[in-house]
Amino acid sequence: MRVRRWGLGCGVADRGAGTVWVLAFMGVIWVVGVAAMVVGGVRVARHRVEAAADLGALAGAQRASEGEVVACRAAREVAADSGGRVASCAVRGRIVEVSADVVVRLPFGIHGVRVAARARAGPAGRDGVP
Repeated sequence: MRVRRWGLGCGVADRGAGTVWVLAFMGVIWVVGVAAMVVGGVRVARHRVEAAADLGALAGAQRASEGEVVACRAAREVAADSGGRVASCAVRGRIVEVSADVVVRLPFGIHGVRVAARARAGPAGRDGVP
């Protein structure tokens, strides 16, 4: 009696081919999932550092009349509380410019990515623009 197999190829060489394809497909899904998590982490860090720069600039502008040292100290404190680090702070008159950054760690020992943001705050002019 002869047994006939149905499917792709009927030879003995096809044994285990489905397992290899499933494992390859699972590997691709895993790589795509890890990449999506990394991109999501960087996006979250970008939003966090933008908020830290904005809030730091606003805090500095509130204290700009007390001098650059006081204004930049306030900006650094607020940015640190918001999850960022002030890289530079400058006071020009009553306008405060803050540059903040954060380093995002990537999985598997890959070097971190530096995400930066800048913000400026001060009193509004007659047109609503400082």
